[in-house]
Amino acid sequence: MTAETITAAYYRGNKSFSVEQIAVPTPGPGEVAVRIAYCGICGTDMHVYHGNMDARIGFERVIGHEMSGLVDSIGEGVTGFSEGQKVVVRPLDHCGDCPACDAGHQHICHKLKFLGLDTDGAMQEIWVVPAHTLHHLPADMPLDLAALVEPVAVACHDVRMSGLKPGEDAVVIGGGPIGVLVALVAREAGGNVIISEVNPNRLEIARKLGFETVNPLEQDLAATVNERTGSKGADVVYEVSGSQPGADAMTAVAATRARIVMVAIHATKPTVDMFQFFWRELQLIGVRVYEPEDYDRAIELVAAGAIDGDTVITDVSPLEDIQKAFESLDSSPTALKSLIKVGDLA
Repeated sequence: MTAETITAAYYRGNKSFSVEQIAVPTPGPGEVAVRIAYCGICGTDMHVYHGNMDARIGFERVIGHEMSGLVDSIGEGVTGFSEGQKVVVRPLDHCGDCPACDAGHQHICHKLKFLGLDTDGAMQEIWVVPAHTLHHLPADMPLDLAALVEPVAVACHDVRMSGLKPGEDAVVIGGGPIGVLVALVAREAGGNVIISEVNPNRLEIARKLGFETVNPLEQDLAATVNERTGSKGADVVYEVSGSQPGADAMTAVAATRARIVMVAIHATKPTVDMFQFFWRELQLIGVRVYEPEDYDRAIELVAAGAIDGDTVITDVSPLEDIQKAFESLDSSPTALKSLIKVGDLA
């Protein structure tokens, strides 16, 4: 990198990235330039890698949104930030003039731009974003752990929307990165949590984090939940697997008047046992991304050490090796959360 250029990784289609030198971007009015430290690879990024979002993002896109960094420069009219401050980006840019925005639900704006998909993202050394998307971090928060704030905020939103109360029994179906984070946040909220997962490596990680686990291929999940709850079932169920077996299990393990939270994006319409919704007066709650308060809560949890980053973060690769990082994650049976180290920042 020279003083005039930065390094950026572009998605080019066909499971490929190109790492290039580009001009240093500068913030306009209402914008902030952030020097990126780390950027996580999320499930959506893997969908991009597999070509499932080509029609949306094209082949000239810098992706990435699970990030941490330092304020590099500030555009005209921006207050509340100064150079060198640690920040994360809440990568949602709403229109401010649609029914959802008018109702105060800017995070599900009808014309929502998701930064890092609909615009260039954080897999570049300097990322220019609207100032309203920034959140301050504690000065002593390690920047690798700070890159977990975005996915933790997803989990905070899911748990908050579920209305989980201390002492309630919860089942998380799917022990991938988001499922594990939902379990951690639910436990922090006082829930008694069981994780259902079929991948033995992810089961091992969940047990290392102190969770009771069930492999539904080897053990009857509903019977286990009933045994643990005195035949009551789970008060809250988080469906994070995105699978038909997960959709089957979510009603099978649910207690009377349980809340089922649909976290996963199902690629095809699942079959759902609607009779159980009638029979047990179940509730189905849809959840999507996060709101500012979820980011604030996520920062609190990460800062307090409630998220075991040493266990959740399973590998870190430099930006120059982004191609290899995606290929490795795509084939790895053991990875949970993979980070790209974009810049060597203190």
